[in-house]
Amino acid sequence: MTDGRLIQSRYQLLDLIGRGGMGEVWRARDESLGRHVAVKCLKPVGPQHDEAFTRVLRERFRREARVAAALQHRGVTVVHDFGESDGVLYLVMELLEGRNLSQLLEDNKQHPLPVAEVVDIAEQVADALGYTHRQGIVHRDLKPANIMRLDDGAVKLCDFGIARLGHDIGFTSRLTGTGIAMGTPHYMSPEQISGGEVDHRSDLYSLGCVLYEIATGVPPFDMEDSWSVLVGHRDTVPEPPRTHRAELPRFFDEVVLELLAKTPDERPADAGDLRQRIALGRTGEQPQAAQARPVPPVPVAPPGAGEPGLPSWTRDMTTGHKAVGAGASATAAVEHATAFTAAWTTGTGQALAGGLTPEGSGG
Repeated sequence: MTDGRLIQSRYQLLDLIGRGGMGEVWRARDESLGRHVAVKCLKPVGPQHDEAFTRVLRERFRREARVAAALQHRGVTVVHDFGESDGVLYLVMELLEGRNLSQLLEDNKQHPLPVAEVVDIAEQVADALGYTHRQGIVHRDLKPANIMRLDDGAVKLCDFGIARLGHDIGFTSRLTGTGIAMGTPHYMSPEQISGGEVDHRSDLYSLGCVLYEIATGVPPFDMEDSWSVLVGHRDTVPEPPRTHRAELPRFFDEVVLELLAKTPDERPADAGDLRQRIALGRTGEQPQAAQARPVPPVPVAPPGAGEPGLPSWTRDMTTGHKAVGAGASATAAVEHATAFTAAWTTGTGQALAGGLTPEGSGG
């Protein structure tokens, strides 16, 4: 795509604000309505990819458009239009002015965000997730780069490219039956890693990983080796966030540890319950704390020993980019899995696209 191009005689591409392995995002002008928007374009797939992969990729892009357009909430990016122009699929979204959480951590020189900001972000994300989950939609790739903090303080969820509609299991299985990994290792739930049944509580686990990182400066399992990260999610009890940062509120510490429970039943029941607990904690009203259930240690077999619960695709998986630190670059398989959420580089460094989050080095 080039600047100045007019898509469907309506969207004038102005400047490139994000680029990834599978597409681009542009700041554009909607000539019909006289407003600026973000246009996300899926680049034509080259001959190195087979027809099955191309079909899955294009179907996921269409899926993102359908899922995002059906969501109407202040905490979810607004989608205006979707179509195809000269063989290029495009998605038109609101243009968000702000930074994603990965970029905010970079802006803060790799230090955690202020406590009050962390708690506010936690409450707003819980509110948005509560809404999407009530619509039967599981995000499945929640990470710092997919959460935007706007200039006015509002928080928005982005990138529903691999979201799962709860009532659309057949469609989902067709998309995930290609052996393409779903998600980003530092933020994947144990059941997602093991290929088990995924529901809204998987998003809650991923949110726990995100909150842990923006509150402490490191992910809960901060290893460069992808296998160690995956096994950590499955087997290792994370250190309480307050061991890294004593100023964090005790209620926040407890909430994050519950979100990071190994089994879904041990996590908060839903995002609405989570939001209420955070809101009460912010006002100083402590809800009755649930009795902590000890998690017995699980022996960890060495890599390559055929650990149960880790499918074969994890063996070649890299850690991808975390929000802070020097994460390894994603392999082609992971880039394919996160086709719309892989590492995007900013063009102008100003406006960010609504449904696609240019990440700098994060995500």
